[in-house]
Amino acid sequence: MSTRPVDRSAVAGMTMVTAGSMTANVAGYLLQVLASRWLGPAGYSEFATLLGAQLVLAVPALALQTVVARELVHGASADYLRRLERRCAAIVAVVAAVLVPVIASVFDVDVIATVAALLAVPVLVLLAGEQGLLQGSGRFKELALVLGFAGVAKVTPGVVVLALGGGAAPALVVCAIGIGVAAAFAQLIAGRVPRDGEKPAVSVTSVLTASQVQLALIAMSSADLLIARIVLTEHDSGLYALGAVATKAAFWLPQAVGVVLYPRMAHPDHSARAVRSALAVLVGLGAVMVIGVALAAPLAPLIVGDDYRPIQGRLWAFALDGACLALLQGALLAAIAGKRTRLALIAWVGLGVEVLLMLTLAASVTELISIAVATAAVTAVVACIPTIGPVHITPRKFRRQ
Repeated sequence: MSTRPVDRSAVAGMTMVTAGSMTANVAGYLLQVLASRWLGPAGYSEFATLLGAQLVLAVPALALQTVVARELVHGASADYLRRLERRCAAIVAVVAAVLVPVIASVFDVDVIATVAALLAVPVLVLLAGEQGLLQGSGRFKELALVLGFAGVAKVTPGVVVLALGGGAAPALVVCAIGIGVAAAFAQLIAGRVPRDGEKPAVSVTSVLTASQVQLALIAMSSADLLIARIVLTEHDSGLYALGAVATKAAFWLPQAVGVVLYPRMAHPDHSARAVRSALAVLVGLGAVMVIGVALAAPLAPLIVGDDYRPIQGRLWAFALDGACLALLQGALLAAIAGKRTRLALIAWVGLGVEVLLMLTLAASVTELISIAVATAAVTAVVACIPTIGPVHITPRKFRRQ
């Protein structure tokens, strides 16, 4: 493996993963845009709220992918990691079933739609485990294929149902079925990972430890959308939900940077430079995203309808929020790679401040997004400071690639 953190192989990997993730993201944004137009602000608010809840509950899936990739780099057995994957999915299924009535009641949403949104999460865990195997083994071409297929498989059934006049509940049901198809496809593509390593000292506890890092990040990226349902009118929460699409775009589109450089972050010889490179690239991409959204904002009413015209002048702020969260994600990925998960405390403090300010001070779309941007920016900067220095990793038993 090259000593340079960003070389031709890394650029090629980023290009492939970006293509796959962009396919998935474009499909996801298409679903969001069409849902906002066909369901209207009120119906879309329910739809977006449940997708936000699904994202929060899917935190173990994101954590599992990073843990699987890291442990595979350190020489773990792929068979053992797949067993870990199944155990995590079973635990998440139980938690999801318990939370269905709670979420349906708190956010006043349809029970069937809530079931469909939350019980798809264990399948997302299985999908993430297979993606972790591909990521850790450096099979970025196959990973890109899985990412793209998963996005299309999840979104296409939902778009068809919405186009036929279905509401949030049936759309979420068929989206869940699509996720199941994607998980089966991922396992087929991953197949047998060419690594017969040892049984590692990793368990569900390792995933839970990484989960609390990812949970802090995902909670920060979703809290405003959920709180909007509480502090804003139904119409304004729908407007905010559309603006949050720009946040998601700026947050998720640069994810290829972390995906490709993460194995190097977990490598003791390349971690420090890989972390610095990742953060520098994320800052640059974030600036481009904010400028691009600001320039394209006047087109928003033409795409989603005049009902959303009041939000167009503030879309750049939503994109800035997403860019700050992407930078925070880069810092937290470095923490997971280096097993320094206590760094998540910074994100948890930021989340607490954000929620408190939103619940006590926010009464409009502008106030809500202003608080989100301020807390995300400060948290990201504070979290990046300790990651810029050398990252020391003492793996259990490391095998050079």
